[in-house]
Amino acid sequence: MDDPIAALLQRCAVQDRAAFRELYAATSAKLMGVLLRMLRERHEAEEALQEVYTRIWLRADRFDPGKGRGMTWVIAVARNLAIDRLRMRPMETDTDVVEMVADTTPRAENRLIALGEARAIAECFGLLEPERASALRGAYLDGASYADLASRHAVPLNTMRTWLRRGLMALRACMEGRRA
Repeated sequence: MDDPIAALLQRCAVQDRAAFRELYAATSAKLMGVLLRMLRERHEAEEALQEVYTRIWLRADRFDPGKGRGMTWVIAVARNLAIDRLRMRPMETDTDVVEMVADTTPRAENRLIALGEARAIAECFGLLEPERASALRGAYLDGASYADLASRHAVPLNTMRTWLRRGLMALRACMEGRRA
């Protein structure tokens, strides 16, 4: 499995500054897009991007290529930081934080198409129960929270967490079977 971002992260874990520069060049545009969509303010997204790379530099040793792809990990770092920032914002209206986090644009799917894996992922999603596939799409493509998904699917919060964990495990097994 060819994963150049994973290789760069492993080099960053041993404080390789050249690898960090390469990682920034390879991922900054995509991460800025994620942050802009979630935070909706360019200045805040730019600040968040700096903080994302600080976290990546300090935590690169936590990346495990056996658990996923490098780009997925760096996007998760950016997404988690954006969610933290959104939670710290004072609520000016009655808008739910979850609505601010949700990504309703098709850009997540476009990223998958660009990676050439959309067809395989769609086929793997097709193997899941429809409600669980819908919950996974909501969480990882639309940015919905566990609580929102539990409410949407009328299941307890812990059940939704189990659905998502087991669904990801099933997707991983399916995708790994296609790459083998």
